[in-house]
Amino acid sequence: MKDAVAASDVQFGPAELTDFLDKIFPQMHAHGRAFFIDDVLPGKAIVRLKAGDVHLRPGGTVSGPSLMSLVDYAAYVVLLGNMGLHALAVTTNININFLRKAEAGDMIATCRILKGGKRLVVMDCEIQREGSEDLVAHATATYSIPPASFKAPTAIEG
Repeated sequence: MKDAVAASDVQFGPAELTDFLDKIFPQMHAHGRAFFIDDVLPGKAIVRLKAGDVHLRPGGTVSGPSLMSLVDYAAYVVLLGNMGLHALAVTTNININFLRKAEAGDMIATCRILKGGKRLVVMDCEIQREGSEDLVAHATATYSIPPASFKAPTAIEG
């Protein structure tokens, strides 16, 4: 399947997005930095969760809420990187299927924009443990972009 935004250029790369997210959403690092942006490509982003003890459930499995947070983060990153810094874009839906035990370690989410409209963006995310080709989870996410009349942080400031 051809990426929905493949014809466009990436607007913001990993370093710019990390700086932007650190400024508008610092609380995401309350337990230390665990989410990282590996790459932003046309219509696609690759992000990682360095799952620490706080992300594990009994038995050393990465918890479902941690994997859902990774999906939400990946969806936000692919949207911001490809469609602009819509700081007030919000999640309207996440549907996730857990396919196998998520062994402790780095979780890699690859998220693609399936359809990007003026108000809604639909994305597809696959999660794998680093070093494995087996899917741990598959998710779809939908984000709502606020109307242009909303005023929000839109520039990366130095």
